Amino acid sequence: MNEIENIELSFLSLDDYQELKNTMIESYSSMPDSYWKEHQIKTLIEKFPEGQVVIKVNDQIAGCALSIIVDFDKFGDRHTYKQITGNYTFSTLNIKGDTLYGIDIFIKPEFRGLRLGRRLYDYRKELCERLNLKGIVFGGRIPNYHKYADELTPRQYIDKVKSKEIHDPVFNFQISNDFHPSKILKNYLEEDRASKDYAVLLKWDNLYYEENHQTPSIVKKVVRLGLIQWQMRPYEKLEDVLQQAEYFIDAVSGYRSDFALFPEFFNAPLMAVNNHLSESEAIRALATHTADIVQKFSSLAISYNINIISGSMPEIRDNKLYNVGYLCRRDGTIESYEKLHVTPDEAKVWGLEGGSKLHTFDTDCGKIGVLICYDVEFPELSRILADDGMDILFVPFLTDTQNGYSRVRNCAQARAIENECYVAIAGSVGNLPKVHNMDIQYAQSMVFTPCDFAFPANGIKAEATPNTEMILIVDVDIDLLRELNQYGSVRNLKDRRKDLFDLKMLNK
Repeated sequence: MNEIENIELSFLSLDDYQELKNTMIESYSSMPDSYWKEHQIKTLIEKFPEGQVVIKVNDQIAGCALSIIVDFDKFGDRHTYKQITGNYTFSTLNIKGDTLYGIDIFIKPEFRGLRLGRRLYDYRKELCERLNLKGIVFGGRIPNYHKYADELTPRQYIDKVKSKEIHDPVFNFQISNDFHPSKILKNYLEEDRASKDYAVLLKWDNLYYEENHQTPSIVKKVVRLGLIQWQMRPYEKLEDVLQQAEYFIDAVSGYRSDFALFPEFFNAPLMAVNNHLSESEAIRALATHTADIVQKFSSLAISYNINIISGSMPEIRDNKLYNVGYLCRRDGTIESYEKLHVTPDEAKVWGLEGGSKLHTFDTDCGKIGVLICYDVEFPELSRILADDGMDILFVPFLTDTQNGYSRVRNCAQARAIENECYVAIAGSVGNLPKVHNMDIQYAQSMVFTPCDFAFPANGIKAEATPNTEMILIVDVDIDLLRELNQYGSVRNLKDRRKDLFDLKMLNK
């Protein structure tokens, strides 16, 4: 497979049919002629376009998910594939029904292993929540059952798969995506010889379902943040750092987080091998790893379906040393941000220079901003970002002592109040006795909110345990910010006396 340059989830178009057909044929190579005809795809698109999506890698169809909405009580737990699809005509589709039914999902063989299937399942879950449906249901194949049919009943086979005694690639994947088996279906799908004509009725319940809800939301309201409180420890090589980073990305994405936030200079342990050099030479040597880390993080963002904020790393431009971080979006795009204010120690010991770029970033969860450590202590920066529509401010930081941490923490909380936004801070803990100028670290990662009735009274949404390696998973509701802006007890953004003062960027 060629290097991944971009990945995109989009609605299925009839113009894609020929490519889609070829993808289906390759995906179901063990089931000849098992592909949807053009008129069937046309019916699905016309009746329920939101339910038909494809995922493209480098503009090539890599997978597809097809769904309908049904009134599930009319079918119940005992039905066949023919019955639920109206003999493949989709006459059973009822846009006013209560359940999203999965008709098909497949990934082209060459793209398997990239977790694209999980991304398609995540889309279905989000669609189910937006449309206020009770849940998702589908009949899952058990393609390895034919190997054990002589000695195990379907129920015994499923129990052994669940206990990891037997591996079934399809069923294992489905239960790992939060679907629970409800019933064994006999003669569910014709010609599914590998499953011996059995299937498992799988369900996912929408916890946010509301009875008689009239106007389902079409915009994602709740954004899940994954903060990584990183332990500084010796690493012999870059691969060790990346392995640890992937471990954390896997962990936060497993909770369906939308963002993963790393701390400032999380890769500093790699300077240990150059401890014989001066501090300024050692950090310039560290900068040689930055491009490789960014490339790997972009790949992980795609594979784990999560937006990654890479903390920050040293970077050399025109022989000058800067502190730079990257937003690696899950669609494959990458943008950088810079530390604008360097501390006196960073300038003196490392020779760091301040950057000049400040702007918000558009993401699939709204507008965000990033300020690196010391920058959050300058209120003008976050106010400029707030004026540009920022909802969430991310602050990767690195502090050695508790008083240094307190400056970052207290200023970050002030930014949340004055800019009516959420602020997430993440730092490193532990020590690096073999790295000059990086001996000790102190951190407590947190998420701050404005202080009003819809938010925690103390303005703290969640906090990690101080000086302990861990992750912090936090949900923030963007709609609450909109209400605060209009109806809050105080309105910090609206009540500014712009007749007396104003703020603007000089280089814009």
